[in-house]
Amino acid sequence: MTKQEKNEVIDVLKGKFSQYNNFYITDTESLTVAQISDLRRHCFNKQVEMKVAKNTLIKKALESIDAEKYSGVYDSLHKVTALLFSENPKEPALILAGFRKASKGEKPSLKAAFINGDVFVGDNQLVALTKIKTKNELIGEVIGLLQSPIQRVLGALQNKDAAKAPEAVVETAAPVAEAAPAAEAPVAAAPAAEAPATPEAPAADAPAAEA
Repeated sequence: MTKQEKNEVIDVLKGKFSQYNNFYITDTESLTVAQISDLRRHCFNKQVEMKVAKNTLIKKALESIDAEKYSGVYDSLHKVTALLFSENPKEPALILAGFRKASKGEKPSLKAAFINGDVFVGDNQLVALTKIKTKNELIGEVIGLLQSPIQRVLGALQNKDAAKAPEAVVETAAPVAEAAPAAEAPVAAAPAAEAPATPEAPAADAPAAEA
């Protein structure tokens, strides 16, 4: 590789390191050409960029951006290295874990991962990286926490309304259910007391006809 070609590779890597806040340094040694192609396909399907480069060129690209910022990953630059760049911090970890499970192997192994300024070193970090929260997941959890008090209030109000409903039915039904008081039989009017018959005055004797 000529000096110009090396500089071109370094420039490409600098662009990727500047573009992404997350990248994984993996060991792809002992993988076949077919397996490398399969890994690239998995990465492409998940919007993860895969770059294979020499460790010396990778280090020069990092040092030219910020030597101190990336100092934690320098010791991981050995053997064969493939870089995985992603906006989603855990997607590369999921790809690596899924690929290894499907191939029933231990490669590609994780040498280091740079996630939003934090460095995770060693293959034993892979499982933990598959479980980290993405930005969207964290936002969703915060929204859920903010909504939960409102939901509890609404739920309490709904339960309160539901508890009142039977009472309303009883109150409405009560007058209907209550037997109407039996109508009192009309009191028969007492027969009016008959006025005592006025004794007829004895007819006055008619005056005797004159003889």
